[in-house]
Amino acid sequence: MAERTVADLVVDRLRAWRVPRAFGYPGAAIAPVVEALDASGGDPAFVPARHEETASFMATGHAKFTGGIGVCLATQGPSAVQLLNGLYDAKLDSKPVVAIVGEDVSGPLGGAHQEIGLSRLFGDVCNQFVRYGRDPAHVPSLLDQAFRTAAATRSPVCVVLPIQLLEAPAPDLPLQSAGVLTATPGVPLARVLPHDVDLDAAAQMLATGQRTAILVGQGGRDAEDEIIALADRLGAGLATSLLGKPVLDERLPFHTGVLGEVGTPAAAELMGGCDTLLLVGTNDPWTDYYPMPGQVRTIQIDIDGRRIGTRYPVDVPLVGDAAETLRALHARVPDRPNPTWRATVENSVDRWRLEAADRAAAPAEPINPQLVLQELSVRLPRTGAVAVDVGSVLYWYARHLELPPGVNAQLCGTLGSMGCALPYAVAAKLADPGQPVIALVGDGAMQLNGLAELITVSHHWQEWQDPRLVVLVLNNRDQSGMGGGRPTSDPSRRRPDVPYAGWARLLGLHGVRVDRPELVGAAWDEALAADRPCVVEAVVDAAVALNPPEPAFADLRSVVADGDAARRVRDRILAARTTVEAEDLV
Repeated sequence: MAERTVADLVVDRLRAWRVPRAFGYPGAAIAPVVEALDASGGDPAFVPARHEETASFMATGHAKFTGGIGVCLATQGPSAVQLLNGLYDAKLDSKPVVAIVGEDVSGPLGGAHQEIGLSRLFGDVCNQFVRYGRDPAHVPSLLDQAFRTAAATRSPVCVVLPIQLLEAPAPDLPLQSAGVLTATPGVPLARVLPHDVDLDAAAQMLATGQRTAILVGQGGRDAEDEIIALADRLGAGLATSLLGKPVLDERLPFHTGVLGEVGTPAAAELMGGCDTLLLVGTNDPWTDYYPMPGQVRTIQIDIDGRRIGTRYPVDVPLVGDAAETLRALHARVPDRPNPTWRATVENSVDRWRLEAADRAAAPAEPINPQLVLQELSVRLPRTGAVAVDVGSVLYWYARHLELPPGVNAQLCGTLGSMGCALPYAVAAKLADPGQPVIALVGDGAMQLNGLAELITVSHHWQEWQDPRLVVLVLNNRDQSGMGGGRPTSDPSRRRPDVPYAGWARLLGLHGVRVDRPELVGAAWDEALAADRPCVVEAVVDAAVALNPPEPAFADLRSVVADGDAARRVRDRILAARTTVEAEDLV
């Protein structure tokens, strides 16, 4: 029997923390850990990606889809650099990821091959939690500290382990001795509630509001019932951030959709017409679409007090778990719904839904991309996951894909990095092989890393109970970086036309190419009925305009009370816009 090494201790700690798999790209300095994972019988498993960046996206995707801690592996130098994109995604969207980096320190310091200052490299993205292993006896507690910190702070951390340490014999660890901490995995969850005086102040503010809007972010996950109950008690309208889109049932008649540039006019109108705003677990950056400061009284609920008031002025901050805090508020708020306001919101939603259908039905050459998402919406499986990339596909997803309750959708919401969707989809599928997964990708992201990661899909799909992993590629051949109604006329900036569906077939997957609008529905039916993963290549029109909604000035105040206040706010918005436009001309 081979002698146990420190690399085996690393695998032991991953298993103790119930890590199902680690994502990475094999390299010499991390090879002992990869070999120990291979010898572990798949507990945990090692999933090789085609690139370190996609490995870090997979780790972040795992954290987003499962609520667990993602793990990625790399070596020093350029391999470590490539992890940064996925780790910044985890940092900005508050997801726990542990990066384990192997290092070869056998050469002279300051001139070793591939030497990079890892403390500085990872210092910002990991909030200064970059720890080096130096003694075999310290490795288990070092990893436990890393996992505990990642979970407690909901952020990425980094542990650097020299190869000489990983190859060293595993020591007999004492229960407790000087300089060696007892290693104990697990982070108990705490119950976090605001103080009663703050809950009372928030309840009083909600009770006296006449036109309440509730904006829900990803922090509202698992609080859907509480959000809807409070909204009904107040007669409030609902909107979500882009990251909060999967939280609520989008079929609710008072759900106005996603707020922001990628969102709906109904959500913008809700913000423009409300007099009381409740923010639930959101740090949404589309501040242009919030009500004008001074227009509303605002309450914000967030588990992380550092986020409160960073996007918008807040009158009553509530630091606590969303579901617990909302239940406490519900018990304090009288049942005083405003049927006029609720009816106004529902009429706005109805108008938007008719407009969305008209937009999707508009002729295009050859296919309107909005039609592709609308046809998927009526066929989307009732369970499973959706991974969304960055680009024009994000607009069509936000407006035209109605997520059934229980379908988890994730995207690189705050960092906005292209190339996340297919790595996310792989992570989601490996986490739950019995559920269908849909990846929504543009041709730019597909050429960036998607073509390569289809190799990962082809390597694993036969292990899955449900083989459905459907990758939509919106092929508009636009490399201008603009899109959305502004296609480039310069032939040198047209993206090369790659046979995406054909590439899938070469890998043993299924591929469907569609370039006629009347065949879009049939293409989706074929892909979702396939006995293996499938690429749906939809040839779409780059000239279809994105049409961002007007911000809060496009409001509902003309049909609600307090007309004088509405006119004052309207005048302030107009004055602010005039100032901005004048500055733009200077």
